[in-house]
Amino acid sequence: MQIQSNPFDQKDSKIRGKKPCILLTNDDGVNSEGLWTAYYALNQIADVKVCAPATQQSAVGRSLSIFEPLRVNTVVHNSVTAYAVGGKPTDSVILALFALNIKPDLVVSGINVGENVSYEAITTSGTVGAALEAANQGYPAVAISLQIEDQKEKFGDARELTGLFHTTKDIVKEIILKILVQGFPSESHVININIPSVIKGGYEITRLADHLFTTGVEKRLDPRGKPYYWINGPLVTEAPDGTDVHAIHEGNISVTPITLDCTAYSGMNQLKTLFNCK
Repeated sequence: MQIQSNPFDQKDSKIRGKKPCILLTNDDGVNSEGLWTAYYALNQIADVKVCAPATQQSAVGRSLSIFEPLRVNTVVHNSVTAYAVGGKPTDSVILALFALNIKPDLVVSGINVGENVSYEAITTSGTVGAALEAANQGYPAVAISLQIEDQKEKFGDARELTGLFHTTKDIVKEIILKILVQGFPSESHVININIPSVIKGGYEITRLADHLFTTGVEKRLDPRGKPYYWINGPLVTEAPDGTDVHAIHEGNISVTPITLDCTAYSGMNQLKTLFNCK
């Protein structure tokens, strides 16, 4: 894949001059290699502020910490200062905007360890949840995730996955450059990017598939004979053409426009009939 040149180095760049500000967050934690891969890709073209959960917060969706106080600590990663929030991805976005007074031109969430595709991921992913919260507060947002071949990597130490992201740095830079130079799509609130583990094609504009996993529950017994359960299930690998699941399994970079408006407009007429409304 050919990566476009840096428009900041071009005489006629639309964004020549002061670098735009990017708020970078995630759900894998502030020490995740994916987050720092994104940082080093984007700090070449933007003033990047990092504010992310202090610990792993995958699959918390867009949940908020409203029953406990939140603390923010500064951490240093290779001489770069970042903010570590003792809460969820959505908390990190809100504190960055309203407590730390970061006013970004764009919010980027990721790079997540593992793909975030389908209806399921959009509603459960903390990576996408952070982007949705940013959009809800009026800031355009991009969620970026990387497909993994071995699901054990999702549950490993995100600080030790350096080799996993070696192909993504230039792609992330290119994607964000396109948005900064050409503008964020006016009819979208979040752009959900999923990068395949092995890239065979180019970009594909996609819609959401139905499922990411085939849901299952495994029952086990603890040492005292009492049952406990793990929610599990294999990944869905086959989905209709044009969906995000299909795209990444074909080796294409899936680009899905997301909106905050969850209204099912096509269902309104039936409801009007049901409730005798005009």
